[in-house]
Amino acid sequence: MSAVGLAMPLLEADEQDAPLRLRRSASNTTSQVAIVGSNICPIESLDYEIIENDFVRPDWRSRELVEICQYTLMKWILCLLIGHIVGLLGFFINLAVENLAGLKFVVTSNMMLARKFMMAFLIFSSSNLGFTLFATLITAFVAPEAAGSGIPEVKAYLNGVDAPAIFSLRTLIVKIVGSICAVSSSLNVGKAGPMVHCGACIAALLGQGGSKKFGLTWKWLRFFKNDRDRRDLVTCGSAAGIAAAFRAPVGGVLFSLEEMASWWRGALLWRTFFTTAVVAIVLRALIDLCLSGQCGLFGTGGLIMYDVTSVDITYHLWDVPPVLLLALGGGILGSIYNSLLNTVLKIYNVINKKGVALRILLACSLSIFTSCLLFGLPWLASCRSCPSDPSEPCPTIGRSGNYKKFQCPPGYYNDLASLFFNTNDDAIKNLFSKGTDSEFQHSSMLIFFVSCFFLSIFSYGIVAPAGLFVPVIVTGAAYGRFVGMLFGSKSNLNHGLFAVLGSASLLGGSMRTTVSLCVIILELTNNLLLLPLIMIVLLISKSVADVFNENVYDLIMTFKGLPYLEDYAEPYMRQLTVGDVVTGPLQIFHGFEKVSNVVHVLRTTRHNGFPVIDEPPFSESPVLYGLILRAHLLTLLRSKAFSRTPSPVSRDAIALFSADDFAKKGLGHDDRIEDLALSDEEMEMYVDLHPFTNTSPYTVVETMSLGKALMLFRQVGLRHLLVIPRFSGRHPVVGILTRHDFRPEHVLDLHPLLANSRWKRLRLRFPQLRKLV
Repeated sequence: MSAVGLAMPLLEADEQDAPLRLRRSASNTTSQVAIVGSNICPIESLDYEIIENDFVRPDWRSRELVEICQYTLMKWILCLLIGHIVGLLGFFINLAVENLAGLKFVVTSNMMLARKFMMAFLIFSSSNLGFTLFATLITAFVAPEAAGSGIPEVKAYLNGVDAPAIFSLRTLIVKIVGSICAVSSSLNVGKAGPMVHCGACIAALLGQGGSKKFGLTWKWLRFFKNDRDRRDLVTCGSAAGIAAAFRAPVGGVLFSLEEMASWWRGALLWRTFFTTAVVAIVLRALIDLCLSGQCGLFGTGGLIMYDVTSVDITYHLWDVPPVLLLALGGGILGSIYNSLLNTVLKIYNVINKKGVALRILLACSLSIFTSCLLFGLPWLASCRSCPSDPSEPCPTIGRSGNYKKFQCPPGYYNDLASLFFNTNDDAIKNLFSKGTDSEFQHSSMLIFFVSCFFLSIFSYGIVAPAGLFVPVIVTGAAYGRFVGMLFGSKSNLNHGLFAVLGSASLLGGSMRTTVSLCVIILELTNNLLLLPLIMIVLLISKSVADVFNENVYDLIMTFKGLPYLEDYAEPYMRQLTVGDVVTGPLQIFHGFEKVSNVVHVLRTTRHNGFPVIDEPPFSESPVLYGLILRAHLLTLLRSKAFSRTPSPVSRDAIALFSADDFAKKGLGHDDRIEDLALSDEEMEMYVDLHPFTNTSPYTVVETMSLGKALMLFRQVGLRHLLVIPRFSGRHPVVGILTRHDFRPEHVLDLHPLLANSRWKRLRLRFPQLRKLV
């Protein structure tokens, strides 16, 4: 775990001279652990700081023009590979879902045509249960980190949080297979969130800098053995995931910029755009292949552009009030959605703690309930006669379409079955389609909206890969279509357009992003004339929803315990100094340190950074020499570059090391002190820490405000921030600030009297409603 609360106790005189009297709590009970998948795991931070010491500097200065060109070229090659792999993966996932789910619906429909309703239900429910069970089993036993959307974990990683195993190879494989099965099982879950996680996994694995285990140690890859370059690659991977899920390359770039990344710069924008462009080209080529009929039941489904209305769409001033009401309702519904989802996740967490058996039982029970609902509700809808000039065969038999026959006689279709007995992508196509204003009944649309709203909430928390993006789009489309039916002939806007605006309103009310969602929807619909209306809807729905709670991904990160640092400081942080939050005792090393002392400190603490101090006779007075990382100490202990006396290490000994020895290890390959074996003679020897210590760590004076230090910590992307004394004559370092020390839970636990000084967001509270949910 990162060094949390490392400091010397504050002097009483300093407390008396402080302008604000603060009272600390008796103890600090917060800790840096999070729910990763279904496991409670310790959380590490990422090292974005560039290490400068006597050993690394020559390595950086020795880079020639050829090496710089290699480094730049490899960045673009890796972006090209990420784009190709994510594009192929996105196509494969859609191909698998459309064929597996399509085959299930075709067999069920054939049973319905033969009037074997019970057999149809058994086939439908058993196939759904089988898909759900398989997805849950592989997730629970192989990679619990693959559960859920993955977007909160990727967002936290790009903020500097290194949750265990979220980018491992087994997580990627389980995410791919599990999301295919979960979406094919008719659970109201999506594949967009898992695609973002998959794209980030692919980028992180490519950015490991090679693999000694598989013999991939090409020297060009060694440049990427650091957290800064991996962070940039993961940003490109997350953008590629959105681009592959919706075939929206520009939307993917903007989604990463607006929602995912905490650090951004111009060069990263170019590489991200290049990556998503590669994804779009790959998908375009593969979809053209499918149009020739070589993709089975996939056809044009899954990655189609939704045709919502004609090109010559017109709307007038009197069409705006219904749109404003729809946006207002979408904001309220989005906030309710987030609140209910947060409550359901808490309930599911209690169940998940009981063991794997209950997690699997929960998922299977939800699958059976969903199958009963999807198969039973269409019986409530009355059969409707096929239109005289349908745009496609009516009723639809043996394929996806707008006119499902279900139990109806020839020449009739069941409008509710047309929505339930399709994949989410095909349901969206039905709702967005033009020229279908008379296709659905009011009651059918209301039933579909309510069902989707609650099923998407209850389906998310199971131990299986599940996204929220597509379910929210489907639910919002049903909501918008229902609103369009209510206004009927009073508006020039057709019902398909209302469905698009409804999706935008619920997305804005739940996810609270504006620019990226606007572009994604425009790329989905391929109609730029919708831009003004979509902008208005997103702005209003987000503003209304912000009155009630946070966006859905922030709520999930808070629930999981991921220590995400916001880009603002709470007001009470301006009233505190950094000296008010650091606590002791402080663990330090001397420039020449005994091996046994190093081993003892590493075994008895979980800290990842230690100040290095020089004291007489090696210096005139105690001075802060720098900061050394745990990983570097383990490298020194493993190499056994010791001496019998506290003396500087020889140049010959330094020459035995290479930059790769101190580079970031691959995912899940960190050294452990427990794995090192040292003899009693070696324990009595000394190690010179000077050549390997970062001599230019970031430092702040103990009187700096906590809010100002937070801005420095977050914007630079630090893991350790040293606190030095204000006056000379004291110990050269007061303590170390880490991510945990800036967390509101930690600060308010130390100073509970400041709880009332938190930023009062303009949020409406409904205590009675909170008790009910």
